[in-house]
Amino acid sequence: MGTGGAEALVAGMARAGGEFGWQTAVASGGGHRADALRGQGVPTFAVPVARRRAAGVLRATAAARSAVRRFRPEVVLAHNVSASMVARLALLPRRVPLLTVFHGVADDDYAGAARILRRTSGAVVTVAEATAARLREAGLAPDPVVIPNAVFPQEPRVDRATVRAALGADPAVPVALCLARVEPQKRHDVLLDAWALLGGGAELWLAGDGSLAGPLRQRAARLPGVRFLGNRPDAPDLLAAADVTVLTSDWEGMPVAVLESLAAGRPVVATDVDGVGEALAGGGGVVVPRRDPAGTGLGLRGLLFDPAGRGAVAAAGRASVARSHDPRALMRSYDELLR
Repeated sequence: MGTGGAEALVAGMARAGGEFGWQTAVASGGGHRADALRGQGVPTFAVPVARRRAAGVLRATAAARSAVRRFRPEVVLAHNVSASMVARLALLPRRVPLLTVFHGVADDDYAGAARILRRTSGAVVTVAEATAARLREAGLAPDPVVIPNAVFPQEPRVDRATVRAALGADPAVPVALCLARVEPQKRHDVLLDAWALLGGGAELWLAGDGSLAGPLRQRAARLPGVRFLGNRPDAPDLLAAADVTVLTSDWEGMPVAVLESLAAGRPVVATDVDGVGEALAGGGGVVVPRRDPAGTGLGLRGLLFDPAGRGAVAAAGRASVARSHDPRALMRSYDELLR
């Protein structure tokens, strides 16, 4: 459980579940969020991430079956398609209800996702109306339940000046922050092309790691003001130190990074894919076409170099996320579904 949005949702729900009478355990590939949950008394079980190959699925299934045997759950909530498949295999022959939270897949994978979910999950939750519609079009029945993602509040541990000083950043320079795994889905290449059009005067912080980090570092070396921060467990601190956030993904469900940015009072520039438009429908940012460096660059320029305008956009976003993505409302919805 690293820095991803689904992981943030799982961690928040596990912490909040006690208020609803839940006894929760988390099975995951490990990481700083799992470590934190364990330290807070939440039982955690190590289950390797299931890759597409049969051997990986078998290893994950064996570990998940051990977790089921030890914790003896009354219901299992799997996050995403591969977890749903592993959970279904691990539960055999037990008659434990399995529900799956679907966070989105690439465009070409919807048909396969719908097919697997039909066979594995008793009910499917989607985190956005857009992804629910796409699953229905791909043949999923019955209709999925839509429960939009929420933001579980996390206050920064240090202030803006301290974060910037630790990174050696000018206290006055405008900063755009991208909180995303450095993987093909997130299209950091589009972001770097957009950044090149700005011509300086600001910094871009890339928080995350992944398979494309090496090549992207080489590209970024030719651009002004780009910092690769790697995996960071301190997203609230980084948000406090930044001015704008940006996400140039090819696809998303309901990105928690966008919701966290709005809750922190940071305007967002993000591609118009799946649930992003829903997240920003109440204000708080600029939606741009995907794979469009020029549009992304214009969105960044309009927010980075206009502090007054940025403040108004931030206020709208903060109000919108509080109204539409409240964690207690999310927990009530899941509680009703799980019972």
